[in-house]
Amino acid sequence: MKTLMLNVLLLLAGCLSLPARGLYDYTVATDGTGDFTSVQAAIDACKSFPDKRVRVFIKNGIYREKIKVPACNTHLSLIGESAEHTIITWDDFFDRVNRGRNSTFYTYTLIVEADDFRAENLTIENSAGRVGQAVALHVEGDRCVIINCRLLGNQDTLYTGGQNSRQYYKNCYIAGTTDFIFGAATALFDSCTIHSKSNSYITAASTIKGKLYGYVFTNCLLEADPGVDSVYLGRPWRDYARVVFLNCEMGAHIVPEGWANWDKTARHKTAYYAEYRNTGSGSHIGRRVTWSHQLTAGEAAIYSREKVLAPVRPVEPEVDPESAFRIQQ
Repeated sequence: MKTLMLNVLLLLAGCLSLPARGLYDYTVATDGTGDFTSVQAAIDACKSFPDKRVRVFIKNGIYREKIKVPACNTHLSLIGESAEHTIITWDDFFDRVNRGRNSTFYTYTLIVEADDFRAENLTIENSAGRVGQAVALHVEGDRCVIINCRLLGNQDTLYTGGQNSRQYYKNCYIAGTTDFIFGAATALFDSCTIHSKSNSYITAASTIKGKLYGYVFTNCLLEADPGVDSVYLGRPWRDYARVVFLNCEMGAHIVPEGWANWDKTARHKTAYYAEYRNTGSGSHIGRRVTWSHQLTAGEAAIYSREKVLAPVRPVEPEVDPESAFRIQQ
């Protein structure tokens, strides 16, 4: 009887460890026990512009792939078995890509061009090392959600592209060295750990003129490697950068000034950098740069998830439409 009970328990445990039947459309496994052995193959098999969400379950394993979720693969979910052991990794970097001055944007491990993308329980890594710009995750789509993922790299770990993109990061671990969260999207980081691996800058926002929200960090933990003791919250990659930290715990590695200007520019004149009720050794505001802001409770109230990620009218480029489409004679 005891042997029978033990066998039943082992069988149940095995069933619980597998994806529930019917919950996923495809399964990826390196050992051949799924529908595919590569993540890209599963994505390529998904229906374009589906009527309902397509879910891909990725079993634990190391997937050495450079992956693209094209614009036609909307409503796609990539769900790992565990964030620590479901690892997507590649090692491109600026000089290896060698596509001129814009090589950074081709170094990604995973690029998401589709709207309504969702990732859960994954490690997405650029393993190139400290060799310059090397993106792990590049997101261009709108309404993209990243939950319980580890985004690992050095310089330029996470590129939040898409001028009218809205992105939500929940319970994520994001590690890097220089400007390791950068781009023009509206991005809300909720209860994330932001880990600095060197003395440098966390954010390099390039928010478009006229947008109310750029980067919003709420209830996040800012930590660093041992010996790292001089990190800035951000510097403006382009004019009109907007970054706000609210109710975050900041380690002693955050410099008293808090923020920096981009070298040899006047971008600090249009940047909007603000803080509200942060804690920790790096949160003291007495020596913050004079062009940053400390929010009141009323001002902080506009940074709720519902408001930050609400639909907005797309920001139009400052171009004369007639001149843009005029046929040259």
